[in-house]
Amino acid sequence: MIQITFDPSKADSNLIKHGISFDEAKIALFDPNALVREDYDHNEPRFVLLGMANRLLVVVYCYVDNDDMIRLISARKATKNEEKQYAN
Repeated sequence: MIQITFDPSKADSNLIKHGISFDEAKIALFDPNALVREDYDHNEPRFVLLGMANRLLVVVYCYVDNDDMIRLISARKATKNEEKQYAN
């Protein structure tokens, strides 16, 4: 079973900054049509996911530890360009 974790203070600041809660972002992780790519800009294995959450397309940045733990780092609304990528 996959465990999804996050820092509560980071979740609060993300909601204020981007208007997306981490609880909402978690929904996008289970979008069967989500687009996922590796984020090579960091020293740890991070991924960027573009997926639907409550009829809102969001981008979720996360760290994956093994195959059973995902730590949410950030979430925001998708840009128009990202919406086009998702639609194709």
